[in-house]
Amino acid sequence: MFHIIIPARYQSSRLPGKPLLDIGGIPMIVHVYRQALKAGAESVVVATDDERIEKVLLAENAQVFMSDIPHDSGTERLGEVVEKLGYSDNDIIVNLQGDEPFVPVKLLQQVANDLQDHFSASMSTIYIPLDNHEDVFNPNVVKVVLDKENFALYFSRAPIPWLRDDFADNKTTDFDLSLFHRHIGIYAYRANFIKEYIKLPVSPLEKYECLEQLRVLWNGHKIILSEATAVPGQEVNTAKDLEKARHIYQSMHQA
Repeated sequence: MFHIIIPARYQSSRLPGKPLLDIGGIPMIVHVYRQALKAGAESVVVATDDERIEKVLLAENAQVFMSDIPHDSGTERLGEVVEKLGYSDNDIIVNLQGDEPFVPVKLLQQVANDLQDHFSASMSTIYIPLDNHEDVFNPNVVKVVLDKENFALYFSRAPIPWLRDDFADNKTTDFDLSLFHRHIGIYAYRANFIKEYIKLPVSPLEKYECLEQLRVLWNGHKIILSEATAVPGQEVNTAKDLEKARHIYQSMHQA
């Protein structure tokens, strides 16, 4: 069994009030919560710092954890929830971001099962093959390099691996994509590791790349990955993403 925690912060630099933005007449955070309920988790908790979000979720009879502590990341917010709600050390916690209104249920189950199957890993997450040459150079597309057993070697916004000969010859459209993987930000952790994570020193790599999973690797922990078993849903980070999400919802509910 596993638990799902959904961090939902009201403030967003690109989309203020993002969790409450309307998609098909329903606040986005409600879509995320409803998807989470389908995964068969032992519990689903939304962790927020805003009474407006709490009010919307209580109308859904959701379990809401209200935080008074400022956090630098969603994982740190999870740490507060785990400490105060008393999860057992070996409980598996799936971190589902509050901007994933169409997350496939299979992916939530996948990261939980992967962590259960890999006792040497502190975290699990997923990837998809990169099939677009342009995305290799897009800093908003996070790449991951894996070892032969699918443990993460490194995550970066830069093009990794660096194809020395191809890129030296300015080949940007006809190189082999087979070693390029796009990271998808759905995570599972054991509860005891979340408690440890929030005490770990921040990695300088984490600061430079703005990728919190690098704190895990920097401090010697393992992250296991597997290829996503379903197509990831449209996440919402920008106004353009929001319009896409609204169009997807409309398409899904046309008579």
